[in-house]
Amino acid sequence: MEKKISRLYSDYKTGEINRRDFLRKLVMYTGTTAAAMTMLPLLEDNYALAGGATPVTAKAFADDDTGLFTAMVTYPGETGDVKAFLARPAEAIKYPAVIIIHENRGLQPHIKDVARRMAREGFLSIAPDALSPAGGTPDNDPDKAGAMMRELDADKTKKNFVAAVAYLKTHPLSTGKVGCTGFCWGGAMTNQVAVNAPDLDAAVPYYGRQPSAEETARIKAPVMAHYAGDDAGINQGIAAFEEALKAANIEYKIFMYEGAQHAFNNDSNPARYNEQAAKLAWGRTVAFFREKLKS
Repeated sequence: MEKKISRLYSDYKTGEINRRDFLRKLVMYTGTTAAAMTMLPLLEDNYALAGGATPVTAKAFADDDTGLFTAMVTYPGETGDVKAFLARPAEAIKYPAVIIIHENRGLQPHIKDVARRMAREGFLSIAPDALSPAGGTPDNDPDKAGAMMRELDADKTKKNFVAAVAYLKTHPLSTGKVGCTGFCWGGAMTNQVAVNAPDLDAAVPYYGRQPSAEETARIKAPVMAHYAGDDAGINQGIAAFEEALKAANIEYKIFMYEGAQHAFNNDSNPARYNEQAAKLAWGRTVAFFREKLKS
């Protein structure tokens, strides 16, 4: 029961369920409203510790740019200038490019760190900020960012990320080969970039909601999809997605990481992070991009 309650609260904090559904299920698990209200402060305290309040239990991102060039940049999107964190190796030569799409809390330090990791693998990487039309992701306030994300115009947001493909195709330090990867909300958006950018060269969604069969038929890029074994809500769409990929003759790979939870790649969240699954998926992702984005 404790595991179920902990997972329920984690789902709520990461935006998988809303507060009403969270409280309803918490009352169901604990038996009474009074018991649920007694449990709530304990959950909040435990999650704060697990989520990074102390460096003992969570990874602290030190903005280590050693050997890299990093900068905040902008590129033209549907809503105007889109802010993005750019990272690449220090040498100013051409590199294959990768878009990194954040989770449902905006452009957090973890995703900037992922962009740095991709740069260290030899790519020009950018991590766009979906909250650019609202002024950008607020510092040190993921909950506020999550609320802001829910107010975004879905179609315009999708077009802002699709515009990142065109930006990298013509970037002076890009080879013109462009891949895209993203996590959770960003995994779903990666799928949408693949659907709506016919010149995308590779797509790697992590535990993202799948496009419809009609949308899938429009994908031109090869796809590598990563899923957590313990992620029923997302995983229920895998079979239809795979069927649509096969029907459209799209090159694809699907990997399932048994025992891992949704968001297993996020090492800033010890409650979800699965080191073994994350490292295996990352190695596969990098190898896939090296193969598909070579000139």
